[in-house]
Amino acid sequence: MKKINYLVIMLVILAMMPSCRDKAEESSESRQDSINTELNDSLATALAEKDSLMALMNDISDGMNRLKELQDVVSVRNLDSETPDRKAQLRSDMELLQKSVAERKKRLEELEKRLSQSQNYNDEMRKTIETMKKQLASQQSTIDDLTRQLAEAHIVINTLNTRVDSLNTVNTEVREEKARAQEETVRVTNEMNTCYYAIGNKKELKNNRIIETGFLKKTKIMEGDFEKSYFTKADKRTLSTLPLHSKKAKVLSKHPKDTYQLVDDGNVKTLRITDPARFWELSNYLIVQID
Repeated sequence: MKKINYLVIMLVILAMMPSCRDKAEESSESRQDSINTELNDSLATALAEKDSLMALMNDISDGMNRLKELQDVVSVRNLDSETPDRKAQLRSDMELLQKSVAERKKRLEELEKRLSQSQNYNDEMRKTIETMKKQLASQQSTIDDLTRQLAEAHIVINTLNTRVDSLNTVNTEVREEKARAQEETVRVTNEMNTCYYAIGNKKELKNNRIIETGFLKKTKIMEGDFEKSYFTKADKRTLSTLPLHSKKAKVLSKHPKDTYQLVDDGNVKTLRITDPARFWELSNYLIVQID
């Protein structure tokens, strides 16, 4: 009986051994998977942090290249040749770089904090971050210097603009004064060349108080007391011929006889002024009587 019990117990133990062995193997595999996962996560984190550093380094390098270009442009010699619009664009570029530097500083601080809390923070990364800090500080210093130069140039430009505006004001006043003088010259010249003429028969001229006459009385021009509205205004420089629309005509006003002609133009007379300067020398009023 004892032998049978012993055999049963041994059979039970043998039956349980494979199960225990499987559980041990499963536990070992689970621990290995966990270790592999942690290693993969750590590797991914390290690669991501390295990529972040490389991307930031490239951004900082691009910023330094752009600043070098601006340094070549923003110099005393070049600024003098730049237009106001171009200078405004340079200031805008500088403001954009200023914002970029501030943004990169913030990214670097966040990356350094993250790295310091991880196991991937080694001496190489620490040196890289220190180098990047120095580069950003150098960029900031360069931007400040270029901004100062632009500000000084802007002040000079404003001063020059003020002078130009002042000169423009003076030039405008001079032009206006010159225009007024020209207008006055034209006015005086036109006035000096203004003449008047009246054409009419004896009755018309008498009724308009241009002449006075009577029985056995010589016709006389009423100097300065005639009806001026009856006269036609003209320009001595252009009045060379005057159609009289009459077969008979004679000049009553004081004009030298050798300065004009009364010529036949078909069946009527025409007054032709042959020497305008002398013709108008004695009087600006021409009076012609027709019958």
